[in-house]
Amino acid sequence: MPAEYGAPSGTVLPASRRAARAMALARRNANALKTPPGFQDVYVLYAGAAVFAVCLVLAFLAATGHFAFEFRPGEDPASSVNHINAAIDFGVVGTLVLLLPYGIVATRRANRIAAIEARLPDFLRDVAEAGRFGMTLPEAIIVASKGRYGPLTEEIQHMASQLEWGVPVAQALRLFEDRIQTPLTSRVVSIIVKANEAGGNVADVLNMVAHDTREVQLSEEQRKITMVTYLTVIYISFGVFLATILIMAFTFLPQMVIAAQGLSNAGVAGGTGGAVGVSAQYIPAVFLAFLAAVIAHAIGDGMMAGVIHSGRLQEGMIHGGLMLIFGWVFMRFLVPISV
Repeated sequence: MPAEYGAPSGTVLPASRRAARAMALARRNANALKTPPGFQDVYVLYAGAAVFAVCLVLAFLAATGHFAFEFRPGEDPASSVNHINAAIDFGVVGTLVLLLPYGIVATRRANRIAAIEARLPDFLRDVAEAGRFGMTLPEAIIVASKGRYGPLTEEIQHMASQLEWGVPVAQALRLFEDRIQTPLTSRVVSIIVKANEAGGNVADVLNMVAHDTREVQLSEEQRKITMVTYLTVIYISFGVFLATILIMAFTFLPQMVIAAQGLSNAGVAGGTGGAVGVSAQYIPAVFLAFLAAVIAHAIGDGMMAGVIHSGRLQEGMIHGGLMLIFGWVFMRFLVPISV
């Protein structure tokens, strides 16, 4: 017996004392599991929100002209349009800090849970096969824990260790459920506990649960494969929108300004008092409207893409952040400042 449980190495404790220590270990583990899932993710979200708030203050100062910052070389910091550009830039930076870190951390946790659940049917089938040889449910779990189930292996070995220490199988399964904390695991554990309490052939129940779990996972994978098409359409549509803006910035708007100047000069020369034209002073405002439209599309389309693909808003934050980075860099550093 390990010395950490209060017994010298090589000492064999009575069964009642082993059970008491096992229950104490289970209670200690249960107390350690009071932290809700994703609690660390909340810290990342709060930190991002704090940075976002600071960026909003800087954006307000930049918009009112109290704080000049030049994101793109060649811009006039004293221009009112560039004040608004700087304010939008600070807002974009704050939004990226708010979306991307939390989206990445939460998505990584969700992917780990998905990887654990993907191996759950294999474990259930192995437990069912061991049960067909006359083993009890705790014995079958201990035997099956010798297998390899990817990221699920550590949790299964933890549960098997608790069973070896004398923790009741129902409580060990509940602790396993608390560590994983997913709807699928909760449903599986509830079925297994009820089947074990009712008696009868638990192996058949485990096989049915494993089959049902695998069907649910295959259905979810099929849905994701189908949604990839819509995800691709969203990205292509965003790219076409940016390409349209680039074409207008390099060809359409400059030609409009040239045509307006030509008509104005012809009107003055003919003595007609000037022709109706397009004033070039409104072109920066047009580019500003383009920038605002790109930001809105990037965040909205990215959020929708993540929800469509995985059903999780956290993944939408990643897509929205990536599209926002690309769109912002495109508009601020590739599109010409003036025509």
